[in-house]
Amino acid sequence: MIEHEYSFRVMYPDTDQMGTVHHSNYAKYYETARWELFRSIGISYNSIEEFGVMLPVIKMNFKFHKTTHYDELLTVRTTLKAIKGVRIWFTYHLFNEKKEMINEAEIQVAFVNKENWKPCPPPAFVLDAIEKHSTNNDTE
Repeated sequence: MIEHEYSFRVMYPDTDQMGTVHHSNYAKYYETARWELFRSIGISYNSIEEFGVMLPVIKMNFKFHKTTHYDELLTVRTTLKAIKGVRIWFTYHLFNEKKEMINEAEIQVAFVNKENWKPCPPPAFVLDAIEKHSTNNDTE
């Protein structure tokens, strides 16, 4: 398991007519947080693509607890929960400035070959970085 925190301010274009963050933005927030976690363990998305592998989302599950608004400082706690075969599971907890959870999510991504989009094993450098930074052994 690997955890990482990423903070950002809600931008005005992320809000809707009701003055709250539109639900579609949460996927964008979590995508950024996921790559910041990878970056924190020495993996860039570019390095994975250059290896010929992509990581499309194959499953998303969100639970909305509170709304949030323009200019609020939010923090995402991202956890790389497990990696098994060609799949990686991430959990996300999104907090406002008062440390209240406003959203939680679980997202699953899969390693696929960039050329044919067929599932493929994770590159060794990805597995090595995850193993090196994991607090327990959730890799196969």
